[in-house]
Amino acid sequence: MNPKTHATLILFRSGNVPKKVGSGAVAIRIRLPITLVATGLMALVVALAPVASARADQSRPRTDGSTAVARSRVAADVLMSSYDSDKAWFPSSWWNSAVALQTIGDYMQRTGDRRYLVQLDNTFEKDKGAFPGGVLSGDPLLGNFTSRAIDDSEWWGLTWLQAYDLTGNRKYLDMAVTIANYVHGYWDTSTCGGGVWWNAERTYKNAVTNGLWIRLTAELHNRIDGDRVWLERSREAWSWFAGSGMINASGLVNDGLTDTCSNNGQNVWSYNEGLAIGAGLELWRATRDPHILATVRQLADAAIGADGLVVDGVLTERCDALDQTCDDNAKQFKGIFMRYWTDLADTTHDPRYAAFLDQQAEAIWAKDRDAAGRLGTRWSGASSDDHPNVFDWRTQASALSALIGDVPAWMPRESLAATMSPAQPVIMPAASGASSIAIDLGVSATGFFPLHALASIDVPAGWDVTPRATQLRLQPHGNAFPVSGTIPLKVTVPSLATDGHHRVTASVMAAGLHFSTQADVLVAHTIDFDTGTVDESPWLWDADHSQSNGVQNRFADGSAHFTYRFPFPSDTTSAHLTLTIDAEYLVQASSDGQHWTTVLQECQPVTDGSNKADQTIDLTPYLGTGADGSKPVYLKVSDAFPDDGWGGRVYHVRANIIE
Repeated sequence: MNPKTHATLILFRSGNVPKKVGSGAVAIRIRLPITLVATGLMALVVALAPVASARADQSRPRTDGSTAVARSRVAADVLMSSYDSDKAWFPSSWWNSAVALQTIGDYMQRTGDRRYLVQLDNTFEKDKGAFPGGVLSGDPLLGNFTSRAIDDSEWWGLTWLQAYDLTGNRKYLDMAVTIANYVHGYWDTSTCGGGVWWNAERTYKNAVTNGLWIRLTAELHNRIDGDRVWLERSREAWSWFAGSGMINASGLVNDGLTDTCSNNGQNVWSYNEGLAIGAGLELWRATRDPHILATVRQLADAAIGADGLVVDGVLTERCDALDQTCDDNAKQFKGIFMRYWTDLADTTHDPRYAAFLDQQAEAIWAKDRDAAGRLGTRWSGASSDDHPNVFDWRTQASALSALIGDVPAWMPRESLAATMSPAQPVIMPAASGASSIAIDLGVSATGFFPLHALASIDVPAGWDVTPRATQLRLQPHGNAFPVSGTIPLKVTVPSLATDGHHRVTASVMAAGLHFSTQADVLVAHTIDFDTGTVDESPWLWDADHSQSNGVQNRFADGSAHFTYRFPFPSDTTSAHLTLTIDAEYLVQASSDGQHWTTVLQECQPVTDGSNKADQTIDLTPYLGTGADGSKPVYLKVSDAFPDDGWGGRVYHVRANIIE
């Protein structure tokens, strides 16, 4: 990183800090004008540069800060595309939604981007009431983001503390206090000498609930002037946790305790290890007790040690094995670990911890990312036919935490990012004549000065693109709201293009910044894919709020739906589509994606999958006229009985096309 540039980053750093950052610590907020004219101030820039640059070079060996910011922005935008603004959550998971929103809070705090504060407040205002079971959580919600699931309640407490740090709005801090008071009712010394119960039924004392409790109480202390109550509760909880036996002889945290209060030997999940690290760090900030920090380091070193949680340098959950599939909970565990590992690297300035952060971010970006910017559950990118790498909003939030951690604590002044839309287009060439497809190249930037971005486009041999090179001028106004622009592209595909995936690559450069993005164009003469897999993605025109609970299925409950687009060749005369489908489905067809005709419907309330069968639909009447010369058909699947939550579920799609 250029020393002068990095020093400028320090001077322009601005944002909210906790009202209290711990005993003996001093927090300083500096706001400076954009134009630096004072000679003395410029001298300060030069003086600070070598120190700042040396620290940056030591802690971020491969990815420069501007690129790390851009990667995080692209990934955060993909995550927020799954946010349901009506229900104010991420569909079908309550505690996971809290973690995803906290991750977005981490992103905003780390990068200065403030675009998603509205969504945080939307969730706070819409979801703070009481809800019956099945609306937002399987459990009834008791109000103020509490429920019988004590750990779920704690996740929301941490989320609102993050919102408080970002905004300074007292209502978020007050909500966190309300949640913590509720949780404290489940601290119980009569069983195992202490600890918070996992659930309202008081059946289990485990690592996640108590790691969360220590972090939550310590964060409250570090934000409430004059507090002693939350500090003492945090100290007591840490002392109990450290001596509970949940930390095994290898320095790894097992899941919880048996009924006889001994280590139950259950799996070492990454989030339990990460929460133990994060809990100790926050309490250390409150106390400066060196013994706490020493324990934190032991936990961290065990996690990345020979018997820890790393395979070939990449953080790996046990369920990441190629003969397993992580459930919806475990999909987010590694991201929680990385959130608190980032805290560890920032707090200790240990280059080993910073290097591990960079290693995870590099692995994810290079191996675990598709053309649409989606990040999968296996950061190594590994996949298998029976247990493919899964991509959804939970895996996106998890991997995003690693990308955020790779952003330098002193944020770069400028960044440049690019995306393509659609990122995974499909083209079905006619027997003769070239076909074309429209792709929009989007460019976004932050900073304080105009940027003249030069974009160059590469296509496979024999293909063409217009324009092949062009310029775009962007005028950013800081980091809070990145500016963006769009460059329309026309990609021409020859009729003899082979079936399969072909990459269109765009490289964007401006003021020493560089970012590349790709579109993964699928050339196909047939349609035959399992839903819920990577093979489905190019055909999925609008996922809306549908879900895939694993592989080989996609379903739409309530008001949700999902729509496929099939761009049949221009010389198609008829087409029939077969869906393997069950539950309470409503299937509609359209030639333009706007006007719909019902072509298939289940008229009985079937909730057990007993009507699963192959259903064939004649799409010939719906062959449209596309701007690219194709004959597209849109097929939408939704819920015939939207009140009971068993909407249409599709497993497999295949077509018979006559040209």
